[in-house]
Order: sequence, then structure tokens, then C-alpha cells
Amino acid sequence: MSANVETMFSVRETPWHGLGRIIMDAPASREALELAGLDWQVESRNIYSGTGAMIPGYRANVRSTDEAVLGVVSDRYRIAQNEEAFRFTDDLLGEGVTYETAGSLQGGKKVWMLAKLPEKYIIAGDEVTPYLVFFNSHDGSSGVKVAMTPVRVVCQNTLNLALSSAKRIWTARHTENVLPPVQDARETLQLANGYMAELGKGIHELTTIKLSDRKVQEFINEFFPVTEDLTDGQRKNNLRLQEDLKARYYNAPDLEWVGKNGWRFVNAVSDFATHADPIRKTRNYNEKPVPAYRRGKPDDRQSLQDGAGRSIKENV
Repeated sequence: MSANVETMFSVRETPWHGLGRIIMDAPASREALELAGLDWQVESRNIYSGTGAMIPGYRANVRSTDEAVLGVVSDRYRIAQNEEAFRFTDDLLGEGVTYETAGSLQGGKKVWMLAKLPEKYIIAGDEVTPYLVFFNSHDGSSGVKVAMTPVRVVCQNTLNLALSSAKRIWTARHTENVLPPVQDARETLQLANGYMAELGKGIHELTTIKLSDRKVQEFINEFFPVTEDLTDGQRKNNLRLQEDLKARYYNAPDLEWVGKNGWRFVNAVSDFATHADPIRKTRNYNEKPVPAYRRGKPDDRQSLQDGAGRSIKENV
């Protein structure tokens, strides 16, 4: 499936990949578990060789509903069930928590759930709603991660973006106490107030940096250069990407009030990184919907957005 999504739901908004079930009202945990297609168990089973001998030291994580092998892990691995993850998030956020998106990736090997926090913040004149994202893997590739983020997770790429850009993140390995007392996670995350205060400072700094049209073009040229060392195809692609990014900076209706400043440019780059079409649809297209070309080499979306902020602060 596109974007590595196996099953998911989303409240009101249709994701860019068009997958999953769209519902109108944010559900509580029990309903969210079912809507996301996560109402299954992970079972730990012995592994046997071709001769029938049990292989010591390793176990297989198997999905209860279809016998799919999600991963081979050490015998010290402790499973965090999907239902436990929702219960942990409920306890962390308190009574009345509802979920905006949730689902499974890579055939159930990875799962996520995204809860919208009740607080809303006005930062640089823009209303920003923080989310709490809970990520877990059943294949042994990663531990449990819980993070505060303004990114609405709907696929593998936005999950990566949410986790990599989070200012507060709590992690736990799949050991004996994979989901320890909620207070430990709460203290680490510091929840919304501290996170949004940090976010607000960065955004305010960017709003004070005024950008001329010439400077905007210089930044766009830096991201997508059109130079002699590129092939004709690369120059053509970069020109197209330049026009796409310019349109998102100058023409986006939701940025009209912002003014020509660094915050507007970072928003335009973020929108580009989240929604732009790939240069060509290779067999990896589903996993990498936004390649950006710099000197003809692909950068990931987080690098693009981070680069926008750095370029503005360093060069203006």
C-alpha cells in the first residue's frame, strides 16, 4: 500500500495518500483501536530449524489474526500490545482523550496513534494544536517512542517527520518494563506548555526576519540549483520544483496574513515537503513521495525543512 500504510483511520481530513477510513468525530481509545485495524494481539512463539530443533535465544512475534510473522526478536524481548499502548496514552493524557489518526505500517510491523491535546496556542498569529504521537514496533527494529509534535501523522513519512522534529521525546526499550509508570513519561515530555513555549520562540524569531523577493529566490536557488554541472533533466526538474515552491510561498491563501518573512518561507517549504509530487515514480515512490534535488542528489523532507530554517537564520 502507498506510504507503507496497512490500515488506519483519520478524523475529517483525507490524507495525501487517500488511504484509510475517514470519520467525522474523534473516537476514544476502544473505538480507535478497532477503527485503526489494531484490534489484534502479538504472540511470542518458539522458532524451529528445518530439522525440528528449537532455536534457543530467539522468538518470533506473530500476529494473532493472520499468523503473519512480524519479526524475529531475542528471548528477552517484551511485547507492548496495541491495546496497552492506547491505555498508556489514555493514562498519560488523562480523562477524555480522543484520537485523530492511528494505524499500522509495513504489514503490522509498526503501529502509531495520534492524540490531539485539548490546548490550542496562538503563535505568530497562527493557531497551533499540539499532538501526542505514540509509536511502537513489533519487529524489533525500534523501541516505544512518545513525542509532542505539531505534525499530523498519516503515513510513514509524516511519522518520521513528527519523531525527528519533536522537541520532547520519551523512549523505552522492549525489555521487562517496556511501559513504565506514566509519571516517568510525563516528566520527560513536560507535555504541552513547555514544548509550545519553545516552539513559539523559534516561530517568533522567524517572523522578525523580513525577506525580499530577491532573497526568497536566493533561498530557492540554494535548495534547487540550476547550474552547469547538472544534466539537462536535472535542471528541468529543479526549475519545476522552484516554480512549485514559489507558488506555495506567494500564493497560499493561508499565508496571506503572515507577511514576507522567514516564518512564511518555512511554512511554504513544509507544505512543499509534505505534499509535492515526486520527480518520477520509481518503485520506491510509495515510501518517498517527496524527493528534493540538490546538486542532483535526493534530500529527505526533514532535511529540506531544517535547511530552510538554518538558511534564513544564517544568511539574512
